[in-house]
Amino acid sequence: MDSANTLCLGGECKGGVLAHLERLEAQMNRSSRRSEELTVHTKESSLRTKIHELRRQRDKLRAEVKQRRATIKVSSANEDPNRTVELSEPEDLARQWGNVKSILRAYRFTGLSGKLTSHGVCVCISTAFEGNLLDSYFVDFVIEKPLRIHHHSIPVFIPLEKIATAYLQTDIQRFLFSLWEYLNAYSGRKYQMDLLETDFSAFLTGPLQRNALCNLLSFTYEVDQGRQTFSFSATLQYENLTAALPTDVTVTCPGAEASTTCWEEHKAAHEILFQTKPLHQVFASFSKQVEMLDLSLVS
Repeated sequence: MDSANTLCLGGECKGGVLAHLERLEAQMNRSSRRSEELTVHTKESSLRTKIHELRRQRDKLRAEVKQRRATIKVSSANEDPNRTVELSEPEDLARQWGNVKSILRAYRFTGLSGKLTSHGVCVCISTAFEGNLLDSYFVDFVIEKPLRIHHHSIPVFIPLEKIATAYLQTDIQRFLFSLWEYLNAYSGRKYQMDLLETDFSAFLTGPLQRNALCNLLSFTYEVDQGRQTFSFSATLQYENLTAALPTDVTVTCPGAEASTTCWEEHKAAHEILFQTKPLHQVFASFSKQVEMLDLSLVS
């Protein structure tokens, strides 16, 4: 009997400790939930305060804009509509010169730079593709009224006259940026075609055919796919002269395998690649495929 009571008492003691631990755990969970709820409430309160402050600032700005518009409207109504403010020629030239200097400062990290000359400013337009510095071109301006181009090294196939007619006298910033777009895209296209001809000539089965503007390219090539070699003929057109990737791609097959399903799949894949990736990247991917096939054959 004494032994049984001892065991019973031991069991009760053991059960009491477990129950006590469970109660402590429950209290800790409740405390943690209350702490989390308090944190969430604090954050919500802080966010509500910020939202209120931002709305107040917005309303204040709206009121200021409204007041200034009303002031300008009253001032315009009181002015003589027939009165025109004209700048003298020296003032106008100074304004143009100031605009050119401001633009060059703003664009000095984007491919445009310039230096003073005895009659105005000479602007250098640098081109690049994928981080590689390419050709540079210059445009020598005479700061006079109207603004005039004295000398330049722009290729004849770049529509300089068209761009100048549209923007030179009205928006020099737009003129320089538009000219840079044409030159940078041309340099990018030429860079890709040069790399294809020098670094991936092993894939080519004939010479590249391209025009001076590098907006039309035709070539034939072969690609190994497993135990079979496929022949392709590609024509790339770049209708957008401010882009370095083609707008239209046509891939055909000069051989008899053109009717096979496998060739049709490769043709569709190649057309997508040529439209979305630079030429040298496309042929670099072909090289990797060949290397992987060689390794699989060896293993």
